[in-house]
Amino acid sequence: MLTLGLIGLIGGLVTGISPCILPVLPVIFFSGGAQGARTDGVSRSRPFLVIAGLVVSFSLVTLFGSLLLSLLGLPQDVLRWSGIVVLALIGAGLIVPRFEQLLEKPFTWIPQRSPDPSRGGFALGLALGAVYVPCAGPVLAAITVAGSTGQVGADTVVLTLTFAVGAAVPLLVFALAGRRVAERVRAFRKRQRGVRVTAGVVMIALAVGLVFNLPQLLQRLVPDYTSDLQAKVNNSEQVRKALNLGGLVNDQNKDLDKCSDGAPELESCGTAPDITGVKQWLNSPSVDLKALRGKVVLLDFWAYSCINCQRSLPHVTAWDKAYRDAGLQVIGVHSPEYAFEKEPANVQAAAKNFGITYPVALDNDLATWTNYRNRYWPAHYLVDAQGTVRHIKFGEGDYRTTEKLIRQLLSDANAGVKLPPATELEDDTPVVADITRETYLGSTKRVNFAGTETYTSGEKSFRFPENQARDSFALEGDWTLTSQYISPTGQAARIRLDYRAKELRMVLSGKGTVTYEQNGRTRTVQVDGTPDSYQLLATAEIDTGALTATVSPGVQAYSFTFG
Repeated sequence: MLTLGLIGLIGGLVTGISPCILPVLPVIFFSGGAQGARTDGVSRSRPFLVIAGLVVSFSLVTLFGSLLLSLLGLPQDVLRWSGIVVLALIGAGLIVPRFEQLLEKPFTWIPQRSPDPSRGGFALGLALGAVYVPCAGPVLAAITVAGSTGQVGADTVVLTLTFAVGAAVPLLVFALAGRRVAERVRAFRKRQRGVRVTAGVVMIALAVGLVFNLPQLLQRLVPDYTSDLQAKVNNSEQVRKALNLGGLVNDQNKDLDKCSDGAPELESCGTAPDITGVKQWLNSPSVDLKALRGKVVLLDFWAYSCINCQRSLPHVTAWDKAYRDAGLQVIGVHSPEYAFEKEPANVQAAAKNFGITYPVALDNDLATWTNYRNRYWPAHYLVDAQGTVRHIKFGEGDYRTTEKLIRQLLSDANAGVKLPPATELEDDTPVVADITRETYLGSTKRVNFAGTETYTSGEKSFRFPENQARDSFALEGDWTLTSQYISPTGQAARIRLDYRAKELRMVLSGKGTVTYEQNGRTRTVQVDGTPDSYQLLATAEIDTGALTATVSPGVQAYSFTFG
């Protein structure tokens, strides 16, 4: 329990200094801090009340909000919209005193010994807690899954409270700084009315921004300056063990361990866990697994830029086409590796490109991914007509076994069903030991870097090493490194790659070119648009070689993938 509390506190502290908190800082500064300044000997407790309200509200909403709303039959976003409305009303009351009096009229029966600017601070914190959305990570994913499935125990409560406190501590420091500035700077002391109006304006601005999801846009534009720290925390062995590899075991997923990876015959691994935390579906209205009893269901966890998923998708779409009329329901669960894979338009374009017409759940918070305790792209979960998981396959390959078991379950569900011939697509899965592993270029996911320089976020200069190791990459020139990708700074820069593969691809975005030489011939890839996977090389057999690519300014490089 103590370990969980410490993990929650550290995870919250890292979140509390990340770009996720930027949208609420102006409100915290003016309404949580500056309004709590001592001007005439009145209370200075407002910053503490605002933060206390945020901690209480965030904890209750995260743990019990989904369960309560389900019991009451209310939409899952009603608490968020309520918080937005309260923010707007409080903001309007700060700007227009008469409106504030109307808001306070129902509470005039409460005795007040003296005017107190801290009044309303706790209510403001409650509203902020309902709309505050920290960046997703293993700790928050564990809390979210427990809350959404109703499996809330003492360990989850401890994790939630310590996470909320950790995330709120930097906000409290900011609020206290706002109070200190207001007390020390004469302009603040003499213009308390102006401070109130400013606080009201920023509060209404936050409410309007939340309506149009502007905070998410801001978070995408601002580099994640805490990415390296978050990676160290989230990827530590202690955190992974304490959170059971990033998720809580619950009554829904506890039996999944009874299935072995890629078993040749059907097994029985408990009722399929819910598809949870999905805010948007493609190709279909929302899908409930319980409503699909009588059908055989194939859940495919994928991410559209993942080369392993791209090689498996032709098999999945072929099964959907061949067996849909016989009772097979394929559901894609798109669980993103990268931030750009959270954009619905990007996923929709990729689904169309891959010929996906079955329902796709956008699992942007990895809630369903965590509910299945999944850790692989792709991963296939085969569910029988009674809703029991009967087969699990992690990664690529062994498609004939999966198709054989699909056919067996379809026959078991309907003895008279006429099945079409097996699809028998060629299995192009490479032997992983024979090819270079997927090579991420972002600072937090970087692998296989052969240079001697420190590989952390920011603008840095690199030189190719004299001797480069096998299956590695190196950089030359000036580069800007972010948590997700790298990009040349000012002028073109080069990447040198040593590889083993019969197919080599790069995940790229932006606008510009990537020029490289192979077998004495110079080739240029035109890059224009959202992140996508571009093929650089393809040979009949696995080949060993080295490639040097010149990347123009304006291009973002995410990773190398190999086949």
